[in-house]
Amino acid sequence: MTKVPTDISPRIRKYFGTDGIRGRVGVWPINAEFILKLGWAVGKVLARQGNGKVLIGKDTRISGYMFESVLEAGLSAAGVDTHLLGPMPTPAIAYLTRTLRAQAGIVISASHNPYYDNGIKFFSSQGLKLPDEVEIAIEEQLEQSMTTVDSAQLGKAVRVVDAPGRYIEFCKSTVSSDTHLNGLKIVVDCSNGAAYHIAPSVFRELGADVIELGTEPNGLNINLNCGAMHPELVRERVLQEKADVGIALDGDGDRVIMVDSEGHILDGDELLYIIVKHRRTIGTLKGGVVGTVMSNIGLENAFKAFDIPFVRVPVGDRHIMLELNKLQWHIGGEPSGHIICFDAITTGDGIISALQVLSAMRHQQQSLAQLKVGLRQYPQILLNIQVKENCDLSQNTRIQDLISEVENELGSTGRVLLRRSGTEPLVRLMLEGEDASHIKKLAHRLAEAVRIELALS
Repeated sequence: MTKVPTDISPRIRKYFGTDGIRGRVGVWPINAEFILKLGWAVGKVLARQGNGKVLIGKDTRISGYMFESVLEAGLSAAGVDTHLLGPMPTPAIAYLTRTLRAQAGIVISASHNPYYDNGIKFFSSQGLKLPDEVEIAIEEQLEQSMTTVDSAQLGKAVRVVDAPGRYIEFCKSTVSSDTHLNGLKIVVDCSNGAAYHIAPSVFRELGADVIELGTEPNGLNINLNCGAMHPELVRERVLQEKADVGIALDGDGDRVIMVDSEGHILDGDELLYIIVKHRRTIGTLKGGVVGTVMSNIGLENAFKAFDIPFVRVPVGDRHIMLELNKLQWHIGGEPSGHIICFDAITTGDGIISALQVLSAMRHQQQSLAQLKVGLRQYPQILLNIQVKENCDLSQNTRIQDLISEVENELGSTGRVLLRRSGTEPLVRLMLEGEDASHIKKLAHRLAEAVRIELALS
């Protein structure tokens, strides 16, 4: 059994978390004043590396209009040109940053969060998350007074009108040319988010009969009782329509949860298992698989049975990508539905991941329920505990002692993970073991101790 640390905290930054900068709209730093200066700081750092352009894309939340405008203004003040993509999935922005040869891509999105949150995250020219040194340079630049270049050097802005079509064609190209979805009835829930005008077209153009959900964004309904965060909606529609499969994306389109024809909801671990097993069958699996500390023990055991190497990293697609790049492997993912097919795209991509699963269904002529046979998942309990902003789990003796007690009680057939969230003032607790009722009791015991020790004052 792979031993993992019990507390994986993000490297300390003033503004950047594990996935860019995120928070409540109107509350510092997610307000117009700060984001204007952030655009300027990014532009100044990039300008040192040479002249180029920056892409800006967003999801469908109403605050995206405001932040798109102020980012453009800040970049212009630094002398950097911007290309505006409009609403586009996060992985599409990573892809277009590479193919349009931009210096960087900026995503305005809070992913699976409600509409009243928003965030800013960045991609490098290679479509990867920004290196630590660039994030540090941006934070240092933010401490300087904002200036404006000479009028003749101001950055210009243009709109990329063919961005959706470019990405639709790319998604289709990630499966073999003999992959057709003719005869498949698919329910697709786009979470009223960034993929609303992309995902249905991809599956429909490959031949599927597509039933759309969550494709009427109004700026306020992103992730609202729909999409990957609420797959029950897709499940209900799959059963009602007698569909072959359901696909639920999140608000920025980088994660996917699926539903089989019997109404069973498949998480990221199950989808990763299906993709990897199919690649192994057809001989295209390169190396092993990268999971995270949240990946189910059952997934690790299933890969062990196939002699497939499996490595765990901290939570977050950034860590998965770094490990895949280091090992030169092609596939990794998280239970949340972030799955990275590194031979196709440099970040988690819900559409492309779903296509990989659908390709396995067609080529093996099996249903989704049949494809997941062979994976036995252990029961897991996941709890979120609200805590003080700057609490330090590693320095709390009472909590560390209790973690040790729980680990001893679970033995070799279970795991406990307690970690700070990189995006919210929460401690995330995960317990896993063979007996669901036993781990539930242990989880609530540990959660109560965390609340007492680290509760909000």
